[in-house]
Parts: sequence; C-alpha cells; structure tokens
Amino acid sequence: MSTQAPAPSRREQILKEAARLFAERGFHGVGVDEIGAAVGISGPGLYRHFPGKEAMLAELLVGISGRLLTGGKRRAAEGEGAGHAPAEVLDSLIEGHIDFALDDRPLIILHDRELDRLRDTDRKLVRSLQRQYVELWVEVVRKVYPRLAEAEARACVHAVFGLLNSTPHLGRPGALPGRAATAALLHRLALGAFDGAHGADGSGQVR
Repeated sequence: MSTQAPAPSRREQILKEAARLFAERGFHGVGVDEIGAAVGISGPGLYRHFPGKEAMLAELLVGISGRLLTGGKRRAAEGEGAGHAPAEVLDSLIEGHIDFALDDRPLIILHDRELDRLRDTDRKLVRSLQRQYVELWVEVVRKVYPRLAEAEARACVHAVFGLLNSTPHLGRPGALPGRAATAALLHRLALGAFDGAHGADGSGQVR
C-alpha cells in the first residue's frame, strides 16, 4: 500500500506560492498575475479559487493559526490518553512547533509583516486562535514546572515561541546544520529556556 501523501490541490498550490512571494517581496509587491504564473494558470484564473489577494492572506494566516492549535490539542490529547508524563507531552508540543518553524518560514514572515492588513474580523480570529494555543502550552508547562506562576509560565511560552519562530533569521539557506540537527538544537534551546526560568530562584530543576 502506498504511503505517499496526496498531491496538493490547486488551491493549496496557490496558497503555497502566494506565501512564498508575499514573504519575499511584500504583499503589495506581488500581483495576482505573478501568483498565477507560479502555479501555471492565468491571473484571472485565480479568481475561481480566491476573490483576491486579501482572501489568500487571510486564509494563510487564519489557517496556520488554526492548524497549530488543532495540532497542539491533538498532541496533548494523544499524550495524555497514552499515559505519557507531562514532560513528554511538552516535548511533543515543542516538536510540533519546530516542524512549523522549519517548514513554514514564509508564514512566520507574513505574520510579522502583514497581520495588520487583515480585516478586523480575521485579525481577531487569528489572535483568538493564538491565545488558545498559548494557554494550551501554559497548562502543560505548569504541570512540568509546578513552581512557575501562571504569568511566568505564559511569559516563558511567548519567549520560547519567539525563539522557535526566529528560523527565518537564522542564516542563508545552506548555512545551517541539516534539518534534523537544527530541530534538535531548537528543541534543546526551548527546554533550556523553560528549565532556566524554573530554576532561576536556585530551587533546582524538575527535568
């Protein structure tokens, strides 16, 4: 039986190329015709899939926020259902976010640069999904590091996200270790940040 992933749909192809082009040249620096050319269709042909560039940007940013939350909930539920320790659940959450940080760098750039271009309703939805994702992590982090106050845990989670989401700025393509080595390094750094916060008062670490 084949284990190959299904080929991306035309809509997914359009979104992937739109994300790449928007990240490289800015939202206003890219025309519909250029996005169409990147996927082999005419610019006007894109309107069969999206009403315009604004709709593409909204689907990209709302979509990735939703996927991160859904993936985080799945990892937490699977870990707890299998009887894994909270530290193992946190490891799984970190692994999932590292996959995003390494594989979807254009979306990180888009979020930083273009979030304010979304309509109010879409921007509020992105923020709501992100808050839920943060709180999911906070709950797990406080089980692993029980001496961390809630506010401290939340600050740590935001700091770790900042660390992991720095991947677009880590260097030129090819200047970094391989993907597996980079993922392992990021994982150690994330755990080190949590460990450091928990042990900052000299009380020791639980990991």
